[in-house]
Amino acid sequence: MSNNRRDFIKKSSLAGLGLTGVNLLQTKNTEISSALYKRGRTQHTNMCGYAAPKIDTVRVGIIGLGQRGPGAVSRLSKIQGVEIKALCDIRPEKAERAKARLKGTKHNPDLYSGGSMEWKKVCERTDIDLIYICTPWDWHTPMCVYAMEHDKHAVTEVPAATTLEECWQLVETSERTKKHCMILENCCYDFFEMLTLNMIKKGFFGEVFHAEGAYIHDLLELNFKKDGYYDMWRLDENATRDGSLYPTHGLGPISWAMDINRGDQMDYLVSISTNDFTMRAHAEELAAEDPYYNTWASKNYRGNMNTTTIKTKKGKTLMVQHDVSSPRPYSRIHLVTGTKGIARKYPSPARIATGHEWKTEAEFKELEKEYTPELISTVGEMAKKIGGHGGMDFIMDWRLIDCLRNGISLDMDVYDAALWSAIAPLSEASLRNRSTSIDIPDFTAGSWKTNTPVDITLRGVGNTKVIE
Repeated sequence: MSNNRRDFIKKSSLAGLGLTGVNLLQTKNTEISSALYKRGRTQHTNMCGYAAPKIDTVRVGIIGLGQRGPGAVSRLSKIQGVEIKALCDIRPEKAERAKARLKGTKHNPDLYSGGSMEWKKVCERTDIDLIYICTPWDWHTPMCVYAMEHDKHAVTEVPAATTLEECWQLVETSERTKKHCMILENCCYDFFEMLTLNMIKKGFFGEVFHAEGAYIHDLLELNFKKDGYYDMWRLDENATRDGSLYPTHGLGPISWAMDINRGDQMDYLVSISTNDFTMRAHAEELAAEDPYYNTWASKNYRGNMNTTTIKTKKGKTLMVQHDVSSPRPYSRIHLVTGTKGIARKYPSPARIATGHEWKTEAEFKELEKEYTPELISTVGEMAKKIGGHGGMDFIMDWRLIDCLRNGISLDMDVYDAALWSAIAPLSEASLRNRSTSIDIPDFTAGSWKTNTPVDITLRGVGNTKVIE
């Protein structure tokens, strides 16, 4: 499908959902509409800490079965109290292949494929409780909104939105429908991130005042592969936008560490990018051998490395980096700095320091014994066996289902989905204005001042079993 046709289909579907509108952050306008900040907004329902009625058996529809969806199908099939009712992908072979993963299980989902709007049928079903979205970025908000409007909880791969306008659509729809809208930020549930978060909550690092996160992952070859991302959608993102396009893997865990949306709030950011030194050159090399890449060789790509710095209302700072096109080892950095010590995950091995000395390996192991949270103690080893980025994907899915089955609030709410995703368009706006500071909206309407910090204990439940 050509990019023009894809854009036409998307815009047509958004019009049908009432989701079109002017978004000044995606133009070259140097002004940012105050309406997009919703100043003075009254909160309909505070979804932070909101507990929806419990669901004994969570009936799931999964949309998007390309890169991420098939893994979700397998993981969810191993969790008690889940019934996979529907699988959807525009490509029939992807839906069939995903269903084959369920052979020998109790799950026998209906398949939806072959058309760009088949996903709506999944959302419209009355026998589904949760829509699990693993599609390209442009579809995340339309699908979440449509799912919530049809009485479904919605969870989506990252980012949850690509514009400020979409961020507000998620917030307002979730509050009005009282349906959860969770971003599937798996990195929040990785083992070192969970360990350090528990240490922070127990005061080990003192008061955390600076943190760093990143998504540094060399995807240059994959982004240019014809059979990589469907219709080259991810390469197109890198060819049409410049900023911190994929911030949440680094940002989510450090936002939890600093009680963002729950005791502190982001105030403003500044973003700067290098020029592109690898993507266009790679496209030109490919075009010399294959005319298919001629169009891609004429693009002006985003800068290789983007660095975005954020100041909070309480005077603390966060730094987030994004680079998916340089030959560097993988890193999410994950550094937290407190008044009593620091932790840093990358480069490996992960390390913790108090004073001026890093803890020895033996000392680190003792800290692990003391501070590993109950959540990890309960499902961590099983998660490693089942997999999904070392187990963190399974921990995230298990936690989601356990919360829904027991009627308790989710760890990540719609305000996290909106705020973490908003960093991308806000960074774009900063770049277009010579890296000027850009205000960050408060999606919580001021409730961040009294919202309770993330609670990673099992909260008296954790009774959902794992099916081996």
